[in-house]
Amino acid sequence: MPCTTVLVGRKASNDGSTMIARTDDGHFDVKKLIVVEPKDQPRKYKTVNSHAEVVLPDNPMRYTTCPNVDKKDGLWPATGINAVNVGMTATETITSNPRVLAADPLVELKKAEKRGEKEIPGGIGEEDFVTLVLPYIHSAREGVTRLGALLEQYGTYESNGIAFNDDQEVWWLETIGGHHWMAKKVPEEAVVIAPNQFGMDSYDLEDAFGAQEAHICSADLREFIRENHLDLNQDGVFNPRNIFGSHSDIDHVYNTPRAWFMGRFLTPTTHRWEGPEAEFTPESDNIPWCLKPERKLAAEDVKYLLSSHYQGTPYNPYTNQNTGKRGIYRSIGINRTGVTSICQIRPDAPEAVKGIEWICFGSTTFSAMLPVYPQVAKMPAYLSQVTTDVSTDNFYWGSRLIDTLADHNYAAAIQQIERYQNAVATKGRQLIREYDGKIREMGDLRLAAEANEKLAKMARKQTTDTLNKVVQIASEKMKNGYNLADN
Repeated sequence: MPCTTVLVGRKASNDGSTMIARTDDGHFDVKKLIVVEPKDQPRKYKTVNSHAEVVLPDNPMRYTTCPNVDKKDGLWPATGINAVNVGMTATETITSNPRVLAADPLVELKKAEKRGEKEIPGGIGEEDFVTLVLPYIHSAREGVTRLGALLEQYGTYESNGIAFNDDQEVWWLETIGGHHWMAKKVPEEAVVIAPNQFGMDSYDLEDAFGAQEAHICSADLREFIRENHLDLNQDGVFNPRNIFGSHSDIDHVYNTPRAWFMGRFLTPTTHRWEGPEAEFTPESDNIPWCLKPERKLAAEDVKYLLSSHYQGTPYNPYTNQNTGKRGIYRSIGINRTGVTSICQIRPDAPEAVKGIEWICFGSTTFSAMLPVYPQVAKMPAYLSQVTTDVSTDNFYWGSRLIDTLADHNYAAAIQQIERYQNAVATKGRQLIREYDGKIREMGDLRLAAEANEKLAKMARKQTTDTLNKVVQIASEKMKNGYNLADN
């Protein structure tokens, strides 16, 4: 499922928090935000797509997820924060190459083709990872080791990148073929940009097979590389991207331009991104996996990155200029996004509510991002009670309606969209600040649910007001409009 990921180390954020964020770019999947209580977590899990069966531990924790409303293809829970404020987002679909996939094939479902033949289940994948891992981990590092063990046991049918965070660390895991994997702790001062490609461009194997301070991988990864002649690197440099990743023509229109835009935003003067002497262009294969930003990032900056349509460049699909390059690259803020989340774990917040989940439904370019407390028994109806029918009664469909109308009337509507996004972020932050103070003073976690209801009520008002304005704009721009004075 093509997506875009941004990971922020604690020294790269404005408030010392860690952030993991991802656009979940499915097929216009209708999404909702819910809380899964331990009693509702299965003890024996069967995947819908691959028919694999996984026995789960008896001690799950409460956690949030953003599942598909229509479950015919599985849950696809996407993202969440659990009861001990560990976040997870899964997954960033990544690329590989034929050498890797031949050496360790993906574990795909093999259906019975004739009578008497048994079906062979496939591995686990994006449909399953959050459900199988998030309720059982107490740190980001634990997330890596649990998922790594599951990958080695069951295998996977796709190539994926998965992120975990707690209040100190951010970890990124990339799958390698069907059963292998490697994970790396994001440097505290860095921001990772991941656009559907195998990303890691440096790795310390000595650490991975030693102290594992910042690197963990499959136990036989060295042998796997050597025995299958996978290492394409020169001069003793170990670059995992050259071994396990891709450098295809389609990467240059679909993936690398997204990394280029994000890198350009993060380090506008540290590196040269444009012009005849540019270090990196939209089609460069060597854009760094992580960068030290020239200024620290807040959640709004992460949202901006994940809303990109190459604004300020010749590639912007909404520009009125005939640049000859308009719309040639795949935008980050794409139309088919179901949900975008930022799992933010804040070290200076009251212990019980360190985690904040920022939720944005639909296309990030036009939708607003709302912060909520995940440490509650249930989410407000405006976020959780969503059906497949279009409605103005929930945040998902309200967002999707604004997206559709504003896209077709970009120049006229964009000012209203910016006001809407800023209003939700501002009023959302005000409520979080207010209730952080109340929870710290009173020690009553029930206040988090009260805060969420106020946040949802605010989001509903702002969404309705903006939808009213955008409908008016779209109505005025209809092609069947006619004035006698036009003749």
